[in-house]
Amino acid sequence: MAVIAALTPTLLIVLFRFVPVPMTPLMVLRLAQGHGWHHRWVPLDRISPDLAKAVIASEDNWFCAEWFGFDVHALGDQIAALSEGEYARGASTITMQTAKNLFLLPGRDWLRKGIEALLTPQIAVLWPKQRVLEVYLNIVEFGPGIYGAEAAARAFFGRPAAGLTRQQAVQLAVVLPNPLEWSAAAPTSYLKERAAVIDRRIGQLGWLLSCAR
Repeated sequence: MAVIAALTPTLLIVLFRFVPVPMTPLMVLRLAQGHGWHHRWVPLDRISPDLAKAVIASEDNWFCAEWFGFDVHALGDQIAALSEGEYARGASTITMQTAKNLFLLPGRDWLRKGIEALLTPQIAVLWPKQRVLEVYLNIVEFGPGIYGAEAAARAFFGRPAAGLTRQQAVQLAVVLPNPLEWSAAAPTSYLKERAAVIDRRIGQLGWLLSCAR
């Protein structure tokens, strides 16, 4: 039984390489909290490329060039900060967030981070970059009870994910750190400033956005 339990995440990772993800632990938790459940899976070619680029520019600039799903640049900064007794900022990549969303509930304890670190390279090795983006953009939380690009695009802008403008894509990307409090449809002044930064960054990243085209 222990062997089966240990292999189950890997088997699911292999399965989800080809099959849409029907639900995640976070979706179930939010439903129990009374947030509802709005989720509609669509393939990557029915999601505006602008959203993929905006998410990379906002969440993980090195995503297209990362090996094994980790950002060695950010990890180096974290280690340096910890060695100097400073607070280490997050170094979570899109692949790490995908692993977390697929299998784990929210939290910052070391056990959870350790499990996430074990699952991340498996996803990075078994899935191409486009599949990581496809799964991430279909399961990530964009608002209370709103999961994935299609549900978010329809809820906030009244259009399918394929029809998102670049500005709308950026507005969705900037709410990801705090989707329960921030709204893409009614951005605060801070979110507007953040969106302008991300919009400029998209134009600066060049080949680092190659896997999102």
